[in-house]
Amino acid sequence: MHEVYERYGGLPDALLVPVPDPPPAAPPGLQGTADLLLGWLKWGGLVSGLVGLMVCGIMMAVGRRNRHALAADGAAGVPWVLGGLSLVVLASGIVGAVFG
Repeated sequence: MHEVYERYGGLPDALLVPVPDPPPAAPPGLQGTADLLLGWLKWGGLVSGLVGLMVCGIMMAVGRRNRHALAADGAAGVPWVLGGLSLVVLASGIVGAVFG
């Protein structure tokens, strides 16, 4: 394949045209609705994370005596809840860094 490339002098000029890369733009009239929906989702994620941490704490407190598996399950859930909260809080930054 390399010989063919060199033999014919590289790529034609038509293939070397830069690809357009327009910035993202919301459809007319949907920016406010999209912002509202994203705000609700972020609020729901934060409330769910708070509830998740409280449930993990309750499981650890209840499982303290004679229910060691419940306490271990509660303690094991804390990193998962924190990971989920981190994704909720950092989602727009991650998407902006990867696709922006």
